Amino acid sequence: MSDIEKKFYVLRAVSGKENKVKEYLEAEIKNAGLTDYISQILIPTEKVFTVRNGKKVLKERAYLPGYIIIEAALVGEVMHFLKNVNFVIGFLGGGKPVPLRQSEVDRILGKVDELQELTGEIDVDFYVGDTIKVAYGPFSGFHGVIEEVNAEKKKLKVMVKIFGRKTPLELGYLQVEKE
Repeated sequence: MSDIEKKFYVLRAVSGKENKVKEYLEAEIKNAGLTDYISQILIPTEKVFTVRNGKKVLKERAYLPGYIIIEAALVGEVMHFLKNVNFVIGFLGGGKPVPLRQSEVDRILGKVDELQELTGEIDVDFYVGDTIKVAYGPFSGFHGVIEEVNAEKKKLKVMVKIFGRKTPLELGYLQVEKE
């Protein structure tokens, strides 16, 4: 039954409960046998770096908090089913759900893909001999020269002058900034 026409709709959910709604929906769709009518549930997220205890941490957060994009054919009881899930407020637009335009879908999906590609890999080229500044950690503010690059582990061996003596440090890519 894959000839059923599906469109993308926006479900409004309680902010911060998007993942719970998605998990619940996925389980209930399988149990109720609605896989022919609901094919995708997306939570637009972005990856952001936050500093916690002096370390840069990669964290994922919803970039449209409170919204879940769902690809579905709203026939029969499907709309009623979706509206009555815990933490779901309803469809965007109130009464009758309005499907997203293809340009909006492309923009949202493109942004999700772009963000995953962008932050999935840290694409900073470090080379032996480059001068860097330690940005995070106990040696923050010190300057040094890269002695060794381990691209697999995203680690650098850096010679830093501490109290007039050269000292080798092993630092992660996220702990340093190029100068």
